[in-house]
Amino acid sequence: MRAIKVVDYDPSWPLLFAEISAEVATSLGDLVLSVDHIGSTSVPGLAAKPKIDFDVVATSDKALPPAIELIRAAEFIFHGDPHGDGRWVFTRNRECYGFRLYLCGPDNRAHQERLLFRDYLRDHPDRANAYVDLKRRLAAEADGHWDFYTGGKSAFVSETVRLAMLRR
Repeated sequence: MRAIKVVDYDPSWPLLFAEISAEVATSLGDLVLSVDHIGSTSVPGLAAKPKIDFDVVATSDKALPPAIELIRAAEFIFHGDPHGDGRWVFTRNRECYGFRLYLCGPDNRAHQERLLFRDYLRDHPDRANAYVDLKRRLAAEADGHWDFYTGGKSAFVSETVRLAMLRR
């Protein structure tokens, strides 16, 4: 089992996102509507696992099959739709960090919720700090069990999305 490592914020994360975002946008051309930095590395100052998460939104659901093939050809490992929510997952690892790309259609609810979560943490430092505390505690308690770590964050994430929706 791989240890779960939550590290202090790294100011290079936005730069890494900008590089991979440009590469993917170029590869997909007119199939892509947006490329959005999501997850903990997208919140300035937030501790995170050293993996850049980002959502790639295709122009339509019909654009998904060709986009999947183009991303696979760009040296990403394809993991299918493991959560059953219409987000196709790809990874690419580097020596000290990695990338996790989620490809979805333009009306994907999970994508919209991830943006709400990100933006709420960016605008509410106290909530972001509470999230860091939770993640560090869960990583220490999980002993490499990813389901424990991820599951332990679910209630916090759901509540944050609820708060963000109230703010709209």
